[in-house]
Amino acid sequence: MKWTRRQAVAAMAAMAAWAAAHAQGPADIEGGVLRIVVPYPPGGGTDRAARLLANALQPLLGVSVVVENRVGAGGRLAVQQVHREPASRNVLLLANPAPMLVSPLLVKEEGYDVERDYRPLSEITRYAFGVAVGPAVPVREFGPLRGWMQANQDKITVGVPATGSLPHFFALMLAQQLKIDMPVAGYRGSAPLANDLMGGHVPIAVDTIDALEPLHKSGKLRILANSADRRSATLPDVPTFQEVGLKLSAVGWNVLYAPASMPAERIRRIGDAVHRAMAEPDTRARFASAELDAIGSTPEQTAKMLEAYRAQWTPVIRASGIKL
Repeated sequence: MKWTRRQAVAAMAAMAAWAAAHAQGPADIEGGVLRIVVPYPPGGGTDRAARLLANALQPLLGVSVVVENRVGAGGRLAVQQVHREPASRNVLLLANPAPMLVSPLLVKEEGYDVERDYRPLSEITRYAFGVAVGPAVPVREFGPLRGWMQANQDKITVGVPATGSLPHFFALMLAQQLKIDMPVAGYRGSAPLANDLMGGHVPIAVDTIDALEPLHKSGKLRILANSADRRSATLPDVPTFQEVGLKLSAVGWNVLYAPASMPAERIRRIGDAVHRAMAEPDTRARFASAELDAIGSTPEQTAKMLEAYRAQWTPVIRASGIKL
């Protein structure tokens, strides 16, 4: 087929437009960069999830996706800042229940309203809580732990990664079920809590399963029960709380949010890409290898999950009497 000069020019223009679109990604992502803000330091479960998501999104959006750690005020600082970003700046927030559910119930002046200032895009990961003991506690199963706690109530302190965190409230729920007075010590993260647990400075810890699992597998501590509805595929030896006779079941999550100021069409396009990324087998395998339970959901499914979650946890948090 012999092309005319006009046809050749038109074809070249079309190819150039296609290449530019794929090089720069969606035209409404200015500067070719999308930022995912994490309210915690690098290395934690939320941060790991954000980096895996960023890697999966880049080829789908055709732009650079970078992770920013904005730390402060138990995660509240990042939540305060992100929704105030100019609408032209493409910034998302990946956050867990601590700043998005717990803090608004415990702090009078938050500087943000989650339902007004943010739009949920997708649930990215879900995680369970575990009760673990260190070498100072001479038990290997939850049943004997219950007996040991009843016999040593004057020695019991339960460590949690942060005051006002979901592990903190789960520890209060556990104490209520066991009918045991359990003082709770809040730490500045999972790492110092694990160090004190392994060193015998605190006998029992409640933390997320993904934080405890590597140390359990290495034999440095023992997880005795899991708060999910079923046993973890990576920890088949750890029973659920329901299996050990307690009516306890709870999970946490990491949800990706867009500021409400972001244009609706841009939210939709990014949300579609997130949904596709989280459905890819390679992405899910990478999350699993990082000991994270990948979810992926539509905005409608995410909003419904958050509504049910608030209904479950709000009475527990308000009844705790904790003030931040």
